[in-house]
Amino acid sequence: MTRLNRSYSVVPLLLCAILFACSCGTNKKITYFQDTPDSLYLSPKVLAGAPYREPTIQPNDILQISILTLDPQVNNILAAANANSITIQPGSTGIAPAPPAAISGFLVDSKGQVELPVIGKIMVGGMTTAIARDTIHDRVAVYYKNPVVNVRFANFNVTVLGEVARPATYVVPSEKVSILDAIGMAGDLTIYGKRENVLLIRDSAGAKNMIRFDLNSSATLLSPYFYLKQGDVVYVEPAKSKIASTDAAKARNITLLASGLSLLVVIFTRL
Repeated sequence: MTRLNRSYSVVPLLLCAILFACSCGTNKKITYFQDTPDSLYLSPKVLAGAPYREPTIQPNDILQISILTLDPQVNNILAAANANSITIQPGSTGIAPAPPAAISGFLVDSKGQVELPVIGKIMVGGMTTAIARDTIHDRVAVYYKNPVVNVRFANFNVTVLGEVARPATYVVPSEKVSILDAIGMAGDLTIYGKRENVLLIRDSAGAKNMIRFDLNSSATLLSPYFYLKQGDVVYVEPAKSKIASTDAAKARNITLLASGLSLLVVIFTRL
């Protein structure tokens, strides 16, 4: 074999070594619920499901309260009051700052009360929206016959940060939202998202509670933290492959390796 042929036979091996060095940090754990067998076509895997607890109303929450009575004039007054806009500042998303959002509804004060026109102040703090609805209904029924009352959160929001397609703070139309719902609203994890170590940060009585999820495991569906609460923050950590791709030292080492391999090619061609 000639020196030229030997050099050409070495080049593919060197190129493979360079490609391996560049891809050695690739994270292969990108599939959700990997512990669920592929054979579950006729006999599905049944899980008990995570427990769900209705969220309770807290100070500074904004409630949409609709009240319908037999008096059209009163209905107009209550509807106009419910349409009042309250401006809130969204949380930081780690990207471009979001503009203040205007939300229509009644603000819960520091004592847990809401003030309704004609009706006055009503204590709703610590109640679920269903209990608050019944409480307001009983109060309105003193003044008006057969009222129809509806109560829901107007500012139920969760924040999703890190390796997702659209990190932001999202206002959720439903009280029952899971961590998968939040990730779906954020456009799913990027290919660099660390699925086995997703962090949930929850504010509870002034303290920060932190819990981690492994989205590769179906045990996530059973977690008591599977359903989110108002103000929860979900953070998706970048995988090592993402960190390596932006690491200057890594890039420098690859450059040195490529230079060394090029030198070896020159040496082989001169044998």
